[in-house]
Amino acid sequence: ILLIILFFSLFLNKFLWISILIVASIISFYEFNNLIKKIYKRKKNKIYLFNLISFLYLSFFIYTALDIHRNSVLTLLLIILICIFSDTGGYVVGKLIGGKKLTKISPNKTVSGSIGSFIFSLFPVLIFEMQNKIYFQLVDHNFLFLVLICLFLSLICQLGDLFISFFKRKAKV
Repeated sequence: ILLIILFFSLFLNKFLWISILIVASIISFYEFNNLIKKIYKRKKNKIYLFNLISFLYLSFFIYTALDIHRNSVLTLLLIILICIFSDTGGYVVGKLIGGKKLTKISPNKTVSGSIGSFIFSLFPVLIFEMQNKIYFQLVDHNFLFLVLICLFLSLICQLGDLFISFFKRKAKV
């Protein structure tokens, strides 16, 4: 839901978009901090270390998102759509087909859901490709390159989800 709100705010107002981005980062920081506190109750050094790492990560995230938005709203739009389609594809295919569990970290994740995530993440690239609206400044327009970037982003989305699931399991949440 948050990704969809970010998606629409891209086009409405830059200040609104930045505000939503910052609020989402603050909420993420707060939630992750709560998980870390449950896991490392009396180990203040580990809590501080994880807080520092998550703060730096979210700061880098905001900076990168702002930089991409400044250079190309279409590129940012494509990245957000890939993430939305990747999550949706994993959920839909995983629920419809089910099958072998992907990992013990997150028992609801299936191999079919992971494959569905990769497949669905390709839809935005195919749609953009059909519309001829993608222009990358660093490299020439190359469809294979776009597909590889798309699959990599889907992998990062899935690993991020498993990463948070791992901490949730450790915190018994």
